[in-house]
Amino acid sequence: MANKNTIQVTLKKSKFGRLKNHRNCIKGLGLRKINHTVEVIDSPENRGMINKISYLVEVS
Repeated sequence: MANKNTIQVTLKKSKFGRLKNHRNCIKGLGLRKINHTVEVIDSPENRGMINKISYLVEVS
């Protein structure tokens, strides 16, 4: 259950074969493998990383 100021992010596609900057965003968010879900603080920095890799993740 997410708090008011957190976002749940799930990696839905593989990180292999992606741009280095996109792989770094995945690592920065703490995602490790497909279907791995993490809760991150809802900050502009995290939103930017999520926006950059929006085609790889699902946000809830």
